[in-house]
Amino acid sequence: RKEFVDLYVNYVLNESIQKPFEDFMQGFLRGCPARKWKMFLPVELQIVLQGHTKFDWHVLEKNVTYRQYMKLDRTIRFFWTVFHKLPEEKKKMFLAFLSGSDRIPGYGLEFFKFCIEDPQKENPDELYPSANTCSHILFLPR
Repeated sequence: RKEFVDLYVNYVLNESIQKPFEDFMQGFLRGCPARKWKMFLPVELQIVLQGHTKFDWHVLEKNVTYRQYMKLDRTIRFFWTVFHKLPEEKKKMFLAFLSGSDRIPGYGLEFFKFCIEDPQKENPDELYPSANTCSHILFLPR
């Protein structure tokens, strides 16, 4: 039985996926040559490919620019007060809403910039916050 289980596990986890994995690896290495990746430690490579998972949210706040708002406007002060009270998971959900990912790219949070902009509509109470994920712009009605 042990031999059967060992052979079955080997087949399922190794042999049955060998050809698809080789095809994937060939395509991956065509776009990302292996010799360039060897300069990274495994943990560094994971950050490069997946992004950072731990954040200093105050650094994010420092990197924000504002359009049609000033840093001390009431709406902005309320926004950051509420934001910093959110649990970590909700902050990551906001990041995903803003950028399309709940992670910061490998270059780091200190270089991640976004903008908070007033959409300047006649009746801001009828609008919800929205985001342009490509440009990292949060449209925040007053």
